[in-house]
Amino acid sequence: MDRLKAKVREATVFLESKLDRPPVTGVITGTGLGEAVGPLDNALTMNYGDIPHFPASTVVGHSGRLMVGTLAGHPVMVMQGRFHLYEGYAPGAVTFPVRVMQALGVRRLILSNAAGGMNPALRQGDLMVIRDHINLTGENPLIGANLDDWGPRFPDMTGAYDRSLVRFSRRAADSLGIPLKSGVYAGLKGPSLETPAEIRYLKTIGADAVGFSTVMETIAAVHAGMRVLGLSTITNINDPDHPAPASLEAIVAAANRAAPMLNRLIGAVIAQIHRDPQP
Repeated sequence: MDRLKAKVREATVFLESKLDRPPVTGVITGTGLGEAVGPLDNALTMNYGDIPHFPASTVVGHSGRLMVGTLAGHPVMVMQGRFHLYEGYAPGAVTFPVRVMQALGVRRLILSNAAGGMNPALRQGDLMVIRDHINLTGENPLIGANLDDWGPRFPDMTGAYDRSLVRFSRRAADSLGIPLKSGVYAGLKGPSLETPAEIRYLKTIGADAVGFSTVMETIAAVHAGMRVLGLSTITNINDPDHPAPASLEAIVAAANRAAPMLNRLIGAVIAQIHRDPQP
């Protein structure tokens, strides 16, 4: 853990040397959603490979760039692409950017992802605000010695997705005329997509959508004392009674089509945060 902490510190010092203004809101985009935020004013853009100890993004649909600037006058840090357990990364590597954001002073984290919809009320292209998650990865970024200055040994997860930010997202969606669904996100390790039997199981335990990300970052962010907003783009529909093959290419294409709508929603949410940082 001391080694991880030192790596976070080195990455943080590097970024601090490049920034005129520290970010207070972070955004991590999902598969095919790299353009879901922006453009930023006074933007600094760099590749992950230029930042000390940042992992490499290896998945199609994740460009692997970091942007820091202002959106609606609000200082933000945007990761265009994330890291996944299925890439072979340990939970500490998946959540490394969250720890760097924490060290930079980020207090709110907006997470977006591409997800498969299971609730019959969901349609391809829908946006869904996450009200809770189910961690089925078998992993947790907090396993091991706890760093007390990062957060408590046993963080409470009853309100992992901040209710006030959920209200902000609903208000923003209403103002933009964007239908916004709500649901529970099931996080799996991947990378194999779900069998029909697995979909039936996930529906039985209360999941509305499923994906391979978000859960690790949310746990680390809650541990760090951040307020989290999760937004899923429903890129495909999982119907166990009428199973249809899904490909990464089709998922990325669906996410790309939804990205402009998600862009408008996230921009409106950040503008509301800037006007009223303590809803």
